[in-house]
Amino acid sequence: MDFSLIIILALAAGAMFLMTSRSRKAQKEAAAFRTNLAPGQEVMTGSGLFGTIVDVDEEKDIITIESTPGTQTRWLRAAIAKLVEPPVEEEVTEVEGTDVTDEQDPAYGDAGQTSSPQDDTLDVPDDLSGLTDKPGDKRDDGTDSK
Repeated sequence: MDFSLIIILALAAGAMFLMTSRSRKAQKEAAAFRTNLAPGQEVMTGSGLFGTIVDVDEEKDIITIESTPGTQTRWLRAAIAKLVEPPVEEEVTEVEGTDVTDEQDPAYGDAGQTSSPQDDTLDVPDDLSGLTDKPGDKRDDGTDSK
């Protein structure tokens, strides 16, 4: 009898068992997640729709999701892919002892300063003749531009 064939078959069976046990564990976790869905949770469906759970129908395994205010859709419980954490708002830090405004902050440059309407006027020529030097034009130093 050839023992190498038996060892190869045993290793293959062990590998198959390990792979299927991992997928079974993931399926059990997903099923537990879906059974604990409750109104008010923010979720994402398998197709990528984000929304908040409004209603859970335990009998029919139907979840009602509100994606935008006033827009409600019904989904099978199995279509819910994951729970979405609400975005965390960043805290505003204050600089102690100073009162910095946007106009004074060097990061904003002149963005906070207002300008008069005359400063915002840009004179644009109708053609390119004003953008190139013409023959015979004099430079500021009095020499020919050629």
